[in-house]
Amino acid sequence: MKEKESVIPQEGNSKKDFKMKLEKKDEEINKLKADIDHWKNEYYRAYADTQNLRKSLEKDHQEAIRYRASGFVESLLNVLDSFHMALSSSPSNPEVANYVMGFSYIYKNLVSALEEEGVSEISPKIGDKFNPAFMEAIASEESEGDENIILKVSRKGYKLHDRLIRPAEVTVTKKKENNDESTKE
Repeated sequence: MKEKESVIPQEGNSKKDFKMKLEKKDEEINKLKADIDHWKNEYYRAYADTQNLRKSLEKDHQEAIRYRASGFVESLLNVLDSFHMALSSSPSNPEVANYVMGFSYIYKNLVSALEEEGVSEISPKIGDKFNPAFMEAIASEESEGDENIILKVSRKGYKLHDRLIRPAEVTVTKKKENNDESTKE
């Protein structure tokens, strides 16, 4: 272990030596203060990074919980489409009508359960304006009226909370092209 240097002037030490020792100690103190400030800043930076990471992980976890059913819902969409197609036709046989009524009840229960999980149906109406955020135009037909008006809905779309699972598939209008030979000249 080092022996401590005495800061108090002893016999044989001059004032100059004493001042030099004090300046040396002041330099050491200033260096230690700078080290303290440096490591304090490093600690605060690491603490802030840790807090930001924690918040980001919590947000990701909440989002994962909120959208946990998206894969399951996506696999059920074909079942919902099949139910919708089956229920849209009207049976002529009374026995089949009873089955259709039962399927209708099952379909309503399935839709209700999905709505409780945050699933909502996107079902555009004929004559509505095309919205590319929720719809996909799978075909277009020429028309003299406005452009991008829905003519036919092929499949309903679905979203989970605010996230699109499947866009609605629609046929839209487009402007007629003039194929007159007089306009080409």
